[in-house]
Amino acid sequence: MYKILLIEDDKSIATTVSYYLEAQGFKIDTENTVKTGMKALNNTEYDLMLLDINLPDGTGYDLYERSKKIPTIFLTALDEEKDIVKGFDLGADDYITKPFHAGELLSRIKNVLKHNVKDKKIKIRDVEINYTLKKVFKNDIEVEMTALEYKVLVMLFENRGRIITREQILSVIWDSEENFVNDNTLTVYIKRIREKIEDNPNKPEIIKTVRGLGYKIDDLCSKKGNK
Repeated sequence: MYKILLIEDDKSIATTVSYYLEAQGFKIDTENTVKTGMKALNNTEYDLMLLDINLPDGTGYDLYERSKKIPTIFLTALDEEKDIVKGFDLGADDYITKPFHAGELLSRIKNVLKHNVKDKKIKIRDVEINYTLKKVFKNDIEVEMTALEYKVLVMLFENRGRIITREQILSVIWDSEENFVNDNTLTVYIKRIREKIEDNPNKPEIIKTVRGLGYKIDDLCSKKGNK
């Protein structure tokens, strides 16, 4: 049974979410402040944290930065780009804006837990993603990546052999709020990722551009990396 820590100061939301998730088979602990949330994290091992941003004695950002990092989904009424970017840049796994449907939250929780399965790894050529550590390695040397760069690379690796459109990638990164995102943003992220994992970023062999469509990691590259 997965254990989830819910930190939410709105009692009605906390009660509703707890009731629903417990009915789905999860074990839920609830707290409503930064202080009690930190205490719970220090005393109990959790598989995932649902974290409100606006709390009575601080912010979810503060708590997340001070805590040992576990898979985290931010719950918040904030929906401006800067708030979403800050959450992801801190390393959060997902972000959902209130009000939300319980079914959507459950889907996101399952997705985050799936990506944090113990010892799960994907390796293509000399580049490896370690889900447990949430890190990327090239030739067994860690490659420093932002949370958003990591998300993009994971999506491409998990869909190797298939063309992934720019719209599909943006929808995952920005949680279906891509209407306010400049499309050039993705181009910048792809460029940065290539600079970190490609032997020659100007002639990429791992992340291929499919002109007019998006990006793909072709089958040949995948087979080479998994011999």
